[in-house]
Amino acid sequence: MAETMSNLDEAVQWLRLSLIPGLGSASICQLLSKFGSPSHVLNAPISQLREMVDADMAIAIQQGAPEDCVNQALSWLKKDQAHLITLADSAYPIQLLEINSPPAVLYALGNIKLLQQPCIAIVGSRHASPQGERNAEAFSESLCQHGLCVVSGMALGIDAAAHRGSLKANGATIAVVGTGLDIVYPSRHRELAHKIAERGLILSEFPLGTPSKAQNFPRRNRIISGLSLGCLVVEANMDSGSLITARLAGEQGREVFAIPGSIHSPLTKGCHQLIKQGAKLVENVQDILDELSIPNSLGNQAANDPLGSDPNELVNANLDTKYITILENMGHEIIHFETLLVKTGLTSQELSSMLMMLELEGKVAAITGGQYQRLT
Repeated sequence: MAETMSNLDEAVQWLRLSLIPGLGSASICQLLSKFGSPSHVLNAPISQLREMVDADMAIAIQQGAPEDCVNQALSWLKKDQAHLITLADSAYPIQLLEINSPPAVLYALGNIKLLQQPCIAIVGSRHASPQGERNAEAFSESLCQHGLCVVSGMALGIDAAAHRGSLKANGATIAVVGTGLDIVYPSRHRELAHKIAERGLILSEFPLGTPSKAQNFPRRNRIISGLSLGCLVVEANMDSGSLITARLAGEQGREVFAIPGSIHSPLTKGCHQLIKQGAKLVENVQDILDELSIPNSLGNQAANDPLGSDPNELVNANLDTKYITILENMGHEIIHFETLLVKTGLTSQELSSMLMMLELEGKVAAITGGQYQRLT
């Protein structure tokens, strides 16, 4: 159990209050402001509780949360690096206290000291392009090297790439999830979740056993933005949940950053919309460091080029002119195989073989539907 809980009895009182069905963080905060502590709330007369909640909830508060739920949480807290962080704890992140309806309790697995580090959120599409994932990973790696902790949601696509970049840099990363911490969602990220818990931190306001539900993720997003000094959106279509995170970041007084892209790609339309609304256009890490007034400790080259190379460089010097022709004709947008055939004048067999070689070199990514994308 977290060393932040002064004793077992205190943990039990917080759990008995926070696990009451239907009692949200906003109501808990209001009750605590009136009564002072969970035990005082739980022992308050019905008449006083009725001044703040309806009759059914007042009765539920006096009864406290179901004992099996409380015992389940206490059992989970016996795990190594498992923590219950409450509004009364010194470990509670100061940044979160500044937002509307901060979570009354946080379940945490990993290194809770990361909650005191300066953080940057990196979010984006679950259906990211290969280049988008590379951008997220590279920016995350570089930002970690400049002392920032990268916060994301452990979702598919950009989120996972951001966490991978942090781990690659041996940096700090926090995954804020929309389920209970005894559930890994998506399930294919079980190995990633294990690495984050081991070397970073996984965080949730949801009780154990809470499954993945659509309504959980906007609540999760306010914590991602609330923990952070700013929020970088890497790729987002107009319906992306990452735009919710960006909006919440703006409402919370955080900086909002967006990476631009092709005017033809639906994955960049959300980023372009954010830029039109005042988000800072980001081309390199230095743009973020300048806005957050964070000194560049690694030199201009690392901050100006998070991908580690000139995006116009045609990479392997051993490539012959036909390979270079393919890369030049691809540009930096997603292109269909048939279009590339016409542009290069190659035969279908030649182009297929050469694209496979470029994939093996890490210069090109195949995308569903017979499409390809050049990688910087």
